[in-house]
Amino acid sequence: MPVTEIEIYEALKEQIGDKPARILLEYIETKTEKEFEKKKDVPATKQDIAELRADLEVKIERVRADLIRWMFIFWAGQIGALIAILALFFK
Repeated sequence: MPVTEIEIYEALKEQIGDKPARILLEYIETKTEKEFEKKKDVPATKQDIAELRADLEVKIERVRADLIRWMFIFWAGQIGALIAILALFFK
């Protein structure tokens, strides 16, 4: 379970006091926001692209398998319908 800021503050308050705990948490929050702002404009890494490509390839293979399955069902239905029509015609 993730730890909340309040739990961290309470633990720090017991160890180092109220004001230093507040200052430390504000510093961590500011530093985290700055790091996020720096990294949000960074383009994707090669590893990110490789992971997305692998996921995309898996999805394409699934779609291809579904397409082949439905094509088989369609053609089997067409052959069945043609045989039924011919059987009625030649009877």
